[in-house]
Amino acid sequence: MPESPRRPDPAPAGDPPRGESAWAHLRRDLLRPTRAQLTVGAVLLVCGFGLSMQLSGANDRRYSTLRQDELVAMLDDVTAESRRLEGEIATLEATRDTLRSGADADAVAREAAHRRLDSLELLAGTVPAAGPGITVTITDPQRKVTTEIMLNAIEELRDAGAEVIEVDGRVRLVAGSWVGGTGGVLSVDGVKLGTTFRITALGDPQTLGEATRFRGGLVATIEGERVGGTARVEQSASLRIDSVVEPLPLRYARPA
Repeated sequence: MPESPRRPDPAPAGDPPRGESAWAHLRRDLLRPTRAQLTVGAVLLVCGFGLSMQLSGANDRRYSTLRQDELVAMLDDVTAESRRLEGEIATLEATRDTLRSGADADAVAREAAHRRLDSLELLAGTVPAAGPGITVTITDPQRKVTTEIMLNAIEELRDAGAEVIEVDGRVRLVAGSWVGGTGGVLSVDGVKLGTTFRITALGDPQTLGEATRFRGGLVATIEGERVGGTARVEQSASLRIDSVVEPLPLRYARPA
Protein backbone atom coordinates (compact mmCIF):
# COMPACT_ATOMS: atom_id res chain seq x y z
CA MET A 1 0.00 0.00 0.00
CA PRO A 2 1.26 3.41 -0.75
CA GLU A 3 2.27 5.27 2.38
CA SER A 4 0.39 8.41 3.23
CA PRO A 5 2.48 11.57 3.19
CA ARG A 6 3.99 12.40 6.62
CA ARG A 7 2.73 15.55 8.23
CA PRO A 8 5.35 17.97 9.51
CA ASP A 9 5.83 18.12 13.25
CA PRO A 10 4.05 21.05 14.84
CA ALA A 11 6.31 23.85 16.03
CA PRO A 12 6.88 23.88 19.79
CA ALA A 13 4.71 26.26 21.75
CA GLY A 14 6.23 29.70 22.05
CA ASP A 15 8.51 29.34 19.02
CA PRO A 16 7.94 31.68 16.07
CA PRO A 17 6.18 30.12 13.08
CA ARG A 18 8.46 28.85 10.36
CA GLY A 19 9.49 31.58 8.02
CA GLU A 20 8.97 34.25 10.68
CA SER A 21 12.07 35.95 12.05
CA ALA A 22 12.71 36.46 15.77
CA TRP A 23 12.34 40.24 15.34
CA ALA A 24 8.98 39.80 13.66
CA HIS A 25 7.87 37.51 16.47
CA LEU A 26 8.99 40.07 19.08
CA ARG A 27 7.23 42.89 17.22
CA ARG A 28 4.04 40.83 17.10
CA ASP A 29 4.20 40.17 20.86
CA LEU A 30 4.71 43.86 21.59
CA LEU A 31 1.76 44.89 19.44
CA ARG A 32 -0.52 42.11 20.66
CA PRO A 33 0.64 41.06 24.15
CA THR A 34 -1.00 38.12 25.87
CA ARG A 35 -2.76 38.34 29.22
CA ALA A 36 0.19 36.73 30.99
CA GLN A 37 2.60 39.27 29.50
CA LEU A 38 0.36 42.14 30.58
CA THR A 39 0.18 40.72 34.11
CA VAL A 40 3.97 40.38 34.40
CA GLY A 41 4.46 43.91 33.03
CA ALA A 42 1.98 45.34 35.55
CA VAL A 43 3.74 43.56 38.45
CA LEU A 44 7.16 44.87 37.35
CA LEU A 45 5.77 48.39 37.01
CA VAL A 46 4.30 48.31 40.53
CA CYS A 47 7.55 46.91 41.99
CA GLY A 48 9.64 49.60 40.27
CA PHE A 49 7.34 52.36 41.45
CA GLY A 50 7.42 51.06 45.02
CA LEU A 51 11.22 50.82 45.02
CA SER A 52 11.62 54.38 43.74
CA MET A 53 9.20 55.69 46.38
CA GLN A 54 11.08 53.83 49.10
CA LEU A 55 14.43 55.26 48.04
CA SER A 56 13.09 58.80 47.82
CA GLY A 57 11.40 58.39 51.20
CA ALA A 58 14.66 57.25 52.76
CA ASN A 59 16.40 60.41 51.50
CA ASP A 60 13.57 62.56 52.85
CA ARG A 61 13.78 60.91 56.29
CA ARG A 62 17.52 61.47 56.33
CA TYR A 63 17.03 65.23 56.26
CA SER A 64 13.78 65.33 58.24
CA THR A 65 15.59 64.15 61.38
CA LEU A 66 18.12 67.02 61.31
CA ARG A 67 17.72 70.07 63.51
CA GLN A 68 17.32 73.55 62.07
CA ASP A 69 20.88 74.60 62.93
CA GLU A 70 22.23 71.45 61.23
CA LEU A 71 20.24 72.17 58.08
CA VAL A 72 21.52 75.76 58.13
CA ALA A 73 25.10 74.48 58.50
CA MET A 74 24.63 72.14 55.54
CA LEU A 75 23.20 74.99 53.48
CA ASP A 76 26.14 77.22 54.43
CA ASP A 77 28.56 74.50 53.32
CA VAL A 78 26.83 74.17 49.96
CA THR A 79 26.72 77.96 49.53
CA ALA A 80 30.41 78.34 50.38
CA GLU A 81 31.35 75.58 47.94
CA SER A 82 29.21 77.19 45.22
CA ARG A 83 30.89 80.55 45.76
CA ARG A 84 34.33 78.96 45.61
CA LEU A 85 33.49 77.22 42.35
CA GLU A 86 31.99 80.41 40.90
CA GLY A 87 35.18 82.29 41.76
CA GLU A 88 37.28 79.57 40.15
CA ILE A 89 35.12 79.73 37.02
CA ALA A 90 35.48 83.51 36.85
CA THR A 91 39.27 83.23 37.17
CA LEU A 92 39.49 80.60 34.44
CA GLU A 93 37.24 82.62 32.12
CA ALA A 94 39.36 85.74 32.67
CA THR A 95 42.51 83.77 31.85
CA ARG A 96 40.87 82.36 28.73
CA ASP A 97 39.79 85.81 27.54
CA THR A 98 43.28 87.22 28.09
CA LEU A 99 44.87 84.37 26.15
CA ARG A 100 42.42 84.84 23.29
CA SER A 101 43.08 88.58 23.10
CA GLY A 102 46.77 87.98 22.39
CA ALA A 103 47.85 90.75 24.77
CA ASP A 104 50.93 89.39 26.56
CA ALA A 105 49.55 85.90 26.16
CA ASP A 106 52.88 84.22 26.94
CA ALA A 107 53.16 85.89 30.34
CA VAL A 108 49.55 85.05 31.18
CA ALA A 109 50.09 81.44 30.15
CA ARG A 110 53.19 81.17 32.32
CA GLU A 111 51.38 82.69 35.29
CA ALA A 112 48.45 80.29 34.85
CA ALA A 113 50.84 77.34 34.61
CA HIS A 114 52.62 78.41 37.82
CA ARG A 115 49.29 78.70 39.65
CA ARG A 116 48.31 75.26 38.42
CA LEU A 117 51.66 73.86 39.52
CA ASP A 118 51.25 75.37 43.00
CA SER A 119 47.80 73.80 43.31
CA LEU A 120 49.03 70.40 42.20
CA GLU A 121 51.96 70.53 44.62
CA LEU A 122 49.58 71.30 47.49
CA LEU A 123 47.25 68.47 46.49
CA ALA A 124 50.17 66.06 46.15
CA GLY A 125 51.54 67.18 49.52
CA THR A 126 55.05 67.82 48.25
CA VAL A 127 55.33 71.39 49.62
CA PRO A 128 54.45 73.00 52.97
CA ALA A 129 51.15 74.89 53.21
CA ALA A 130 49.85 77.84 55.20
CA GLY A 131 46.52 79.58 55.60
CA PRO A 132 43.40 79.81 57.75
CA GLY A 133 41.78 76.68 59.12
CA ILE A 134 41.04 74.67 62.24
CA THR A 135 42.84 72.36 64.64
CA VAL A 136 40.91 69.48 66.22
CA THR A 137 42.56 68.00 69.32
CA ILE A 138 41.17 64.55 70.09
CA THR A 139 41.69 62.74 73.38
CA ASP A 140 40.93 59.03 73.29
CA PRO A 141 41.90 57.56 76.68
CA GLN A 142 40.24 54.18 76.02
CA ARG A 143 41.52 53.93 72.41
CA LYS A 144 38.04 53.55 70.98
CA VAL A 145 38.58 55.74 67.91
CA THR A 146 38.28 53.25 65.07
CA THR A 147 39.44 53.47 61.48
CA GLU A 148 35.81 54.09 60.47
CA ILE A 149 35.54 57.12 62.78
CA MET A 150 38.84 58.49 61.51
CA LEU A 151 37.89 58.03 57.86
CA ASN A 152 34.50 59.69 58.45
CA ALA A 153 36.23 62.65 60.10
CA ILE A 154 38.56 63.08 57.12
CA GLU A 155 35.66 62.83 54.66
CA GLU A 156 33.63 65.39 56.60
CA LEU A 157 36.51 67.86 56.47
CA ARG A 158 37.06 67.20 52.77
CA ASP A 159 33.37 67.71 52.05
CA ALA A 160 33.48 71.00 53.98
CA GLY A 161 36.24 72.32 51.73
CA ALA A 162 39.45 71.35 53.54
CA GLU A 163 42.25 71.80 51.02
CA VAL A 164 45.15 70.44 53.10
CA ILE A 165 44.93 68.07 56.07
CA GLU A 166 47.66 67.00 58.49
CA VAL A 167 47.44 64.47 61.32
CA ASP A 168 49.40 64.90 64.54
CA GLY A 169 51.86 67.30 62.91
CA ARG A 170 53.59 64.37 61.17
CA VAL A 171 51.37 62.91 58.48
CA ARG A 172 50.27 64.83 55.39
CA LEU A 173 47.07 63.32 54.00
CA VAL A 174 47.08 62.87 50.23
CA ALA A 175 45.19 60.73 47.73
CA GLY A 176 47.24 57.64 48.61
CA SER A 177 46.93 57.95 52.40
CA TRP A 178 45.43 55.12 54.43
CA VAL A 179 44.12 54.54 57.93
CA GLY A 180 44.61 51.32 59.87
CA GLY A 181 44.66 49.95 63.36
CA THR A 182 45.77 46.86 65.27
CA GLY A 183 45.29 46.09 68.92
CA GLY A 184 43.38 49.31 69.50
CA VAL A 185 46.27 51.45 68.20
CA LEU A 186 45.24 53.75 65.35
CA SER A 187 47.74 54.50 62.60
CA VAL A 188 47.75 56.79 59.57
CA ASP A 189 50.13 56.02 56.71
CA GLY A 190 51.92 53.65 59.07
CA VAL A 191 52.46 56.30 61.80
CA LYS A 192 50.94 55.18 65.12
CA LEU A 193 48.83 57.72 66.99
CA GLY A 194 48.71 58.13 70.75
CA THR A 195 45.71 58.62 72.97
CA THR A 196 45.85 62.33 72.13
CA PHE A 197 46.38 63.56 68.58
CA ARG A 198 45.57 66.55 66.37
CA ILE A 199 43.95 67.01 62.99
CA THR A 200 44.85 70.25 61.23
CA ALA A 201 42.81 71.31 58.20
CA LEU A 202 43.27 74.39 56.02
CA GLY A 203 40.16 76.04 54.61
CA ASP A 204 37.39 78.37 55.71
CA PRO A 205 37.54 78.15 59.54
CA GLN A 206 33.83 78.80 60.09
CA THR A 207 32.71 76.17 57.58
CA LEU A 208 35.20 73.57 58.78
CA GLY A 209 34.27 74.19 62.41
CA GLU A 210 30.57 73.73 61.71
CA ALA A 211 31.31 70.53 59.79
CA THR A 212 32.74 68.93 62.95
CA ARG A 213 29.91 69.98 65.27
CA PHE A 214 26.72 68.79 63.57
CA ARG A 215 24.79 65.98 65.22
CA GLY A 216 26.42 62.65 64.49
CA GLY A 217 29.61 64.38 63.35
CA LEU A 218 33.15 64.18 64.66
CA VAL A 219 32.70 66.02 67.98
CA ALA A 220 29.44 64.21 68.81
CA THR A 221 31.01 60.83 68.03
CA ILE A 222 34.18 61.42 70.08
CA GLU A 223 32.34 62.82 73.10
CA GLY A 224 29.50 60.28 72.94
CA GLU A 225 29.22 56.91 74.62
CA ARG A 226 30.84 55.15 71.67
CA VAL A 227 34.28 56.70 72.37
CA GLY A 228 33.98 58.62 75.64
CA GLY A 229 36.75 61.06 74.80
CA THR A 230 37.01 64.78 74.13
CA ALA A 231 37.34 66.83 70.96
CA ARG A 232 38.40 70.49 71.08
CA VAL A 233 38.02 72.54 67.89
CA GLU A 234 40.04 75.75 67.49
CA GLN A 235 39.65 78.13 64.58
CA SER A 236 42.64 80.16 63.42
CA ALA A 237 43.29 82.80 60.79
CA SER A 238 46.81 81.49 60.21
CA LEU A 239 48.06 77.93 60.41
CA ARG A 240 51.10 76.25 58.94
CA ILE A 241 51.54 72.64 57.83
CA ASP A 242 55.16 71.60 57.37
CA SER A 243 54.86 67.86 56.83
CA VAL A 244 55.34 66.81 53.23
CA VAL A 245 55.19 63.65 51.16
CA GLU A 246 58.24 62.46 49.25
CA PRO A 247 57.18 61.88 45.64
CA LEU A 248 57.85 58.43 44.25
CA PRO A 249 60.48 58.31 41.49
CA LEU A 250 59.01 57.76 38.05
CA ARG A 251 60.10 54.54 36.38
CA TYR A 252 58.25 54.61 33.08
CA ALA A 253 56.64 58.01 32.53
CA ARG A 254 58.53 60.94 31.03
CA PRO A 255 57.54 64.33 29.59
CA ALA A 256 56.06 64.00 26.13
